[in-house]
Amino acid sequence: MSPADGSAVDVSWEANADLVVIGGGVAGLTAARAASLRGLKVLTVSKGGPTDTSTQYAQGGIAVVAPENDSVESHVHDTVEAGAGLCNEDAVRSIVSDGQAAVAALTDLGAVFDLGRDGAVSRTREGGHSTRRIIHAGGDATGAEVQRALNAAGLPVLFGASASRIVTGASGVSGLVVLSDNGFGVVHTPAVLLATGGCGQLYSCSTNPPGATADGIELALDAGATVADLEFVQFHPTVLFAAGGVGRRPLISEAVRGEGAKLLDTEGNSVTAGVHPLGDLAPRDVVSRAIADRMRVLGTDHVLLDARGVDDFATRFPTITASCLEAGIDPREQLIPVAPAAHYQCGGVVTDVHGRTRVAGLYAAGEVARTGLHGANRLASNSLLEGLVVGERAGIAAAERQGVAAEVTDVTHRPLPRMDRTALQLLMTRNASVVRDGAGLAEATVTLAAVGSTVPTTLREQEDTALTVTATALVLAAAARTESRGCHTRADCPTSDEAQRHSIEVHMDEAGELHASEPRLAGVH
Repeated sequence: MSPADGSAVDVSWEANADLVVIGGGVAGLTAARAASLRGLKVLTVSKGGPTDTSTQYAQGGIAVVAPENDSVESHVHDTVEAGAGLCNEDAVRSIVSDGQAAVAALTDLGAVFDLGRDGAVSRTREGGHSTRRIIHAGGDATGAEVQRALNAAGLPVLFGASASRIVTGASGVSGLVVLSDNGFGVVHTPAVLLATGGCGQLYSCSTNPPGATADGIELALDAGATVADLEFVQFHPTVLFAAGGVGRRPLISEAVRGEGAKLLDTEGNSVTAGVHPLGDLAPRDVVSRAIADRMRVLGTDHVLLDARGVDDFATRFPTITASCLEAGIDPREQLIPVAPAAHYQCGGVVTDVHGRTRVAGLYAAGEVARTGLHGANRLASNSLLEGLVVGERAGIAAAERQGVAAEVTDVTHRPLPRMDRTALQLLMTRNASVVRDGAGLAEATVTLAAVGSTVPTTLREQEDTALTVTATALVLAAAARTESRGCHTRADCPTSDEAQRHSIEVHMDEAGELHASEPRLAGVH
């Protein structure tokens, strides 16, 4: 990518804030509340509506250490094991240790979690966990309950507003360019927090909402921050399959297998028998890879989930039941067709456990950030946990920018590469999906390198440029990682290489070119 000189932005409005939060999900709203409680003037911008977030669709729950028969060290062990050698153990322990306090704060806001017959909070087990530590709400609607409680806190949010470019100067962040219904505006601010979610729209089929277009990755790279571990895109193993289905597909929560459902191939055989000691509750990369292998061998496009033995399925999993019934499947009597689909961005903008990036005044939290918690593969239900804990910390950390001057005097659009979204999704699905190889990644590299640059002036154009930049960075890292590790599987390099047990960082130079490097594992700074 070699963008030409930018063009001046026609500014229609201006505003001032101590902190601008980009994103209205769990990490963004938690950060905004924490900063507001400490006296900061916070503006939260969200390009969608109050429930157009990935948080809204989270089913499984929140992984948090149980007061009995569990420990922080056990949760740390399970997280590090799933992360396949790339977790920062200090960061894992730091975040996991604050789980109970984060959930207590959410409960104080009015979030209601499911209770067992004994009146205590009910817990289930998911893949990679050694015990039942996943708390949930509404059966399989935990994310919706978290979103509801945070929305009800009454934090002011500017909906229908998209972040266009972070403006920086000698002292770091000085402002944010925003596109709203009133045109382009400039918010003069010394602090910006990215909480933009993931990158599911890189692929033809995903569990993510339409707005998961990797906006935060492009914004961070353009501002001078680094990203890491982008090659580790977690594909959820069990998404409701429909022939020809594209876009957001309903998730069949891992908790269904935690309650006893079994994965079978189309011939009725176990998919995971002999693959991993935990069987159907192995880490997600293992199960997704096993499904992909079985589909390849049998020449099928899906496998089957047998949940007929799960007690009171409709009550425990009302959201999943409704999705299945809408597709003409009764999970209480029929097998559920499932297949892997893009689900979670394990890597992201490199931060410490307080959300700080290498750019003064720029913070990131939630799925867009890479704290060192997830490593090469996220442990189930650690995502809402991270959003709550690091979101709170980042909101507090933003107070360190109080008193820093923030004056934007010159704003330009930056030309960026933009590929047709459907073509990009097909390219990434074909060449950078559950299983990749060098030839496919080389094809993607050549195709992306040939994309022309344009100046994005609409929301759709901004999203497409973010997807194109992120796809280029992801493919760059995936091509450099000539091994299989975590949720990055190379068919031509099927084993792990101890010499490659490090993260791959990507940064953007002043000309807009992306470069990969191999730093030491970063986490707590």
